[in-house]
Amino acid sequence: MTGHPDVLAPARLGSLTLRNRVIKAATFEGMTPGAVVSDQLIDYHRSVSRGGVGMTTVAYLAVAPEGRTEDGQIWMREEALPGLHRLTDAIHEKGAAASAQIGHAGAVGNEALTGHPALAPSRLVNPLSLKKVHAATRTDIERIRRAHGSAAQMAAAVGFDAIEIHFGHNYFTSSFLSPVLNRRRDEYGGSLANRARVARDTAKTVRDAVGDRCAVLAKVNMDDGVPGGLRLAEAIEFIKWLEDDGALDAIELTVGSSLVNPMYLFRGEAPIREWGEAMSAPVRLGMKVFGRFFLKHYPFRELFMLEHARAVRAAVDMPLILLGGVTDFGSMSVAMAEGFQFVAMARALLREPDLINRIASDTETPSLCIHCNKCMATIYSGTRCVVTTPALRIAEVVSHHDLD
Repeated sequence: MTGHPDVLAPARLGSLTLRNRVIKAATFEGMTPGAVVSDQLIDYHRSVSRGGVGMTTVAYLAVAPEGRTEDGQIWMREEALPGLHRLTDAIHEKGAAASAQIGHAGAVGNEALTGHPALAPSRLVNPLSLKKVHAATRTDIERIRRAHGSAAQMAAAVGFDAIEIHFGHNYFTSSFLSPVLNRRRDEYGGSLANRARVARDTAKTVRDAVGDRCAVLAKVNMDDGVPGGLRLAEAIEFIKWLEDDGALDAIELTVGSSLVNPMYLFRGEAPIREWGEAMSAPVRLGMKVFGRFFLKHYPFRELFMLEHARAVRAAVDMPLILLGGVTDFGSMSVAMAEGFQFVAMARALLREPDLINRIASDTETPSLCIHCNKCMATIYSGTRCVVTTPALRIAEVVSHHDLD
């Protein structure tokens, strides 16, 4: 595997230069009570920035109040901006770039928690909350498109270096791409070209909003993991169109459906009991009865998205970010050798925020993450690794102090 890029060396991403090719992937940290930045959220992103990543992604930043999955998520508005500015300053102080993941949760939104109707291409029932989801009107679609542009402008104004648009996981834009969720008969439904219209228009809107001030990325599903959903062949055709449109600097490849099949993205143990305990009583009962159908078991393996991602890599020339089972220097090096320009990590950094610095010191450093996925259920109380030992916590504190 000689001749491929050094994952730990500086790299260009659009108009941006990162100190290395490792990106902290977007995860909702559950640290935004009141839908604004908390000191806890700043401390978390400061820790992964100090720990060596090239860029950390702040999520989830909804473009509209109904675009959240619950009321404790930030939606982009004036009240949120001072805290976001403090956050980007803290990230930059530790040498990392800051990316803002913006998007609209669509059918994954919960009206009972946000106070706003959830929206999808067509009417349906959210299988987890059992709440009705409304069909988006043309007015809704246009409003949400414009809201992405406004959110991107706000993010650029408070110091974000990159904007990541969420086109995955059957959130609003992703649901339009899904044949099983999108049953429309207008210009937004039917053919793939029609189903891709929302995403392509949104990407252009965001690029027009920020120009070259920020790198612009999108998180794109290769496979919904849902019967009748988006599959790899159509995803590749869609990604080719995104490349031709020229609005994006890179695409982060992903899979799965937060609406129907979230474990297809995570892989590893399915935390059914922990997830149920974190939910309200009605949802807890539903998880007890239907949890094994909603949280399916997919064995974890390193680079578990690589097979799908190879097919995308062969079809396009634009920069791609490989996500999924990137845990150590060996897996990063494989990604570089396979032609991917960047790698993204999430759970491993939740367990060890300083993992990249330690890999830079010793490329044989293993990840301590065991992929139990129990961290998934902590998003409502502050996302964290629940298996971290007290001794390791002390070691992390000492290590972080030494790096300041």
